[in-house]
Amino acid sequence: MEIDQLQRINVRSLDLLEQVGVRIDHPQVADMLLEAGCRELASGMIALPRKLVAECVEQAPSVVRLAGVGGDVVEIAAGGPTVFWTGNALYHAEGHEVRPIAEPEFVTLTRVADALEHVHGVVGPTLSDLPPQYRDFVGCRLMAQHTRKHLRPCIYTPPGGAAIVEMGQTLASPESLRDRPIVSFGYTVVSPLHWTEPGLEMFVQTSGHGVPMMINSEPTAGATSPVTLAGTLMLANAEALSGVVIIQTLEPGRPCIFNLGFAHTMDMRQAITRTGGPENGLLGAIGAELAALHGLPSASWMSTESMIADEQAAWEKMNVGLMHAMAGVNVIWGVGQLESQRTLSPEMMVIDDEIAGAVLRAARGVEVDDESLAYELVAELGSRPEYLGHPHTLRHFREELFEADLGYVGRREGWDQMGSPTAAERARDRIAAILDGPPQSLLSEDVERELLAIERHWRDELA
Repeated sequence: MEIDQLQRINVRSLDLLEQVGVRIDHPQVADMLLEAGCRELASGMIALPRKLVAECVEQAPSVVRLAGVGGDVVEIAAGGPTVFWTGNALYHAEGHEVRPIAEPEFVTLTRVADALEHVHGVVGPTLSDLPPQYRDFVGCRLMAQHTRKHLRPCIYTPPGGAAIVEMGQTLASPESLRDRPIVSFGYTVVSPLHWTEPGLEMFVQTSGHGVPMMINSEPTAGATSPVTLAGTLMLANAEALSGVVIIQTLEPGRPCIFNLGFAHTMDMRQAITRTGGPENGLLGAIGAELAALHGLPSASWMSTESMIADEQAAWEKMNVGLMHAMAGVNVIWGVGQLESQRTLSPEMMVIDDEIAGAVLRAARGVEVDDESLAYELVAELGSRPEYLGHPHTLRHFREELFEADLGYVGRREGWDQMGSPTAAERARDRIAAILDGPPQSLLSEDVERELLAIERHWRDELA
């Protein structure tokens, strides 16, 4: 989108915050905003002045560090790099069979995600076999046991955030969680323009530790926001900016990820929120451009309306994921997701990993320098087609050409000899290899013991 169009959206977002305001269902947070220079309107909404919004955006770091349990660290900033995460869900799918996610399914999904080359972070889906007040921190412990990647537990009650901060500090030791952010958080404003008490209390409970916070605006065009994409982007931008103000008022300098890429559209025939349409690609891509306008890293979500890991799922997720990555989205959720984000599938995880690899290669683009132009080589060979065995080819083919691990590349005879497998069948074979043998904790005994002690304490506290 042209810069003048982005600026026009942003100006109207600031008008919205200043003239209409946001609803704040938390007296402490409301008082802090009023003390910071906001004002309460006759409607009960709290208006955010432009000057305060600009100051808070400036306070938020332009670079956000995300560490993995195993030691890997990635730094994200507007414009790149792009990393892929799994997603939240209620159900586990194997082919046509769907069931609620209990601990065995949770562990399976985590183990599969841990083995995938292009997945950087694991998101904690809901655990159906636990009371809601335990699901988030028990899920965090299970993820830490079974993946070396970055942990993004989903918070179901505000105390769960505090429990996970304790677990994160244990996992980061001897460094601080601020210096080694193994976990990150996120919460979604209720569109339109409504921050609820649980979300705001979670902001309060997790402040003071420098834990990255993803601020999600998740409007549905035609239902909770204007059906026009520009109107939805204006509202989403205002909502996410209000989240930045709240976070920075509570903890100046806390890392923020600016997420307009969870925006949906409403299917007017089925009354279903769409996640895999071209409009979802546009909303996430322009959301990244608005995040860059503010100097902040961005996020989005690639999903599909398909019920199973099939052709529809592949084309919708490739289309949306590619649009987002080419626009510079930093964190793309949704590896493994189906059914408008309700379901996670190990098969889809493996297929999405292949999609992510291709998307990342496309987003990397073409490097142009003397070595890649290879003028001297072309001049040397002239009309002789002798590049295949040349040292230049051997030096560069692995980094230059994406190799598909899952998809079949070869002649039909070879495919027939393999039994003519589909991509989904090959994915199932890969899953079987990943899950060969019982689950084994990746943590040391001391760390595992400490995490379990934290879990027991919070179970007793919240019983």
